[in-house]
Amino acid sequence: MNPEVRHAQVLATMKLAPVIPVLTVSDVEDGVAQAAALVAGGLLAIEVTLRTAAALDAIAAIAKRVPGAHVGAGTILEPGQIGEAVAAGAKFLVSPGASPRLAEAAAEAPVPFLPGVATPTEAMALRERGFRALKLFPAEAVGGAKLLASIAAPLPDLVFCPTGGIDLAKAPSYLALSNVICVGGSWMLPKAALEARDYARVEALSREATRLLRS
Repeated sequence: MNPEVRHAQVLATMKLAPVIPVLTVSDVEDGVAQAAALVAGGLLAIEVTLRTAAALDAIAAIAKRVPGAHVGAGTILEPGQIGEAVAAGAKFLVSPGASPRLAEAAAEAPVPFLPGVATPTEAMALRERGFRALKLFPAEAVGGAKLLASIAAPLPDLVFCPTGGIDLAKAPSYLALSNVICVGGSWMLPKAALEARDYARVEALSREATRLLRS
């Protein structure tokens, strides 16, 4: 994909809401119900992690059955997963990091790809491949908002979606930064609510997250 086209498309995805929720689904119906609640709460870009056997089928079902959902696939670790996720209906892809082999494949992916970085060096390596929108992961563990603020001046053309350890209380400090477009998180999907299939709780927490202000 042309780098400028890829950047415009991934930016459009990142700007759909201040938070990209990160889903781990137990089964297809659970995935559809989570996605429907998130969309009802205003969180339209949804990352389904490829950590469970049901993930690809859930992506396909969400793409078909949840109007308004902009569903993507996360935890992309291998180049082969790119084709599988896109075939299932993923409209964007996210990785926790980017090995040279994965970065090469990501640059040729048919849908926008948000690769993960943890250091300025990793960010610069992906910048050389034409990526200007990146995921900082695990955000809180590697320096969080302070790290992103410190690299804004030397890397002014890069923007980020920090993910990892972020909750409703921490999100505003990230969203206040000029180089942060959105954050990723799963706080609107508490384990107790999912175990109880309390999707009304998910919707309420999603509405709260949607009201977060970006810079």
